[in-house]
Amino acid sequence: MSFNPLEPIAKSDQELIDQIENGRSLAFEPGALGKKEKLLIAMALDASHGAATGVRSLATQAIQAGASTQEIMEALRVTAFISGAGSMYTAAEGLREVL
Repeated sequence: MSFNPLEPIAKSDQELIDQIENGRSLAFEPGALGKKEKLLIAMALDASHGAATGVRSLATQAIQAGASTQEIMEALRVTAFISGAGSMYTAAEGLREVL
């Protein structure tokens, strides 16, 4: 993603942005799960919530963190099972420029 989608909020409420960034840092810092695995989980959640832009961004970040195409597809298999076919249309749209 070449722009920050939260920019309109950042212009008006930096404190809120700081809070969001702190939450993001907490969510994605390595622990029992590595950053790559956490990004794959987040990508799957965005696919199931209809957020194609989020799928694209998170898949790109997961690849940068070492995820393979096979790992992305396996995460999406779980998504399809839990969330159904609609999530795959979202995933396909998000992955169009990534894979």
